[in-house]
Amino acid sequence: MDYTTEKESQYANLDQMPVAEILQHINNEDKTVPNAVEKALPQIEKLALAVTEKMRAGGRLFYIGAGTSGRLGVVDASECPPTFGVPFDWVVGIIAGGDGAIRKAVENAEDDDQQAWLDLQAYNITAKDVVVGLAASGRTPYVIGGLQQANAHGLVTGCVVCNAGSPVAAEAQYPVEVVTGPEFLTGSTRMKAGTGQKLVLNMLTTSVMIQLGRVKGNKMVDMQLTNHKLVDRGTRMVMQEIGVDEQTAAELLTTHGSVRKAVEAYSK
Repeated sequence: MDYTTEKESQYANLDQMPVAEILQHINNEDKTVPNAVEKALPQIEKLALAVTEKMRAGGRLFYIGAGTSGRLGVVDASECPPTFGVPFDWVVGIIAGGDGAIRKAVENAEDDDQQAWLDLQAYNITAKDVVVGLAASGRTPYVIGGLQQANAHGLVTGCVVCNAGSPVAAEAQYPVEVVTGPEFLTGSTRMKAGTGQKLVLNMLTTSVMIQLGRVKGNKMVDMQLTNHKLVDRGTRMVMQEIGVDEQTAAELLTTHGSVRKAVEAYSK
């Protein structure tokens, strides 16, 4: 197949370019990524609806990936509890090579097509759950094997890839293909491909959590109050929602632990 993410860069002699020119060209390439995501919106919608249905029924969302793709899954999963106040195991990011691979590449970890399913089994995965494979190339054995096993065990599967017609997409029931094209630095898929995957993951979990009732209006009413900035934001949200002064809002927030609970308690 045609792996456009691996094609030669459209720019030559990068090592001879002035910094200003390097930055301009990278920026020009980055501008193309949202357009690639836009073309995949119907696919993203189908995946989001499937994930929402499973999570409403008590299922969880698992990401599996290697390298940059795996790290992006871990980031998105780890940000769901503080943003939406959900349990830490509702959305889980699994990276080939284990958590140590988040910081340091693990040699050959992505080439084992049996390991992803073993990693998933550590979470007592069931047919209620969803597995989404993340692979810029769309050919990572770790991800392909994980999706094959997930399918065989009756799970809903999806993927986010950056090449069209890839082996990973062929295994996914709900494939998302964001074709970002050649990178500025040939083959460096941490760049446009990684940006495209990050945009899709933002869309996926945000739309799912809205459907699950974890957002009210346009506010993160269930966010965890883990620092002063978030407490201040929560206090302003309570003030705006029920029309009380800052001190009252802060006291309600401290007592009840979230914007949603503070507003509900005041309104009773």
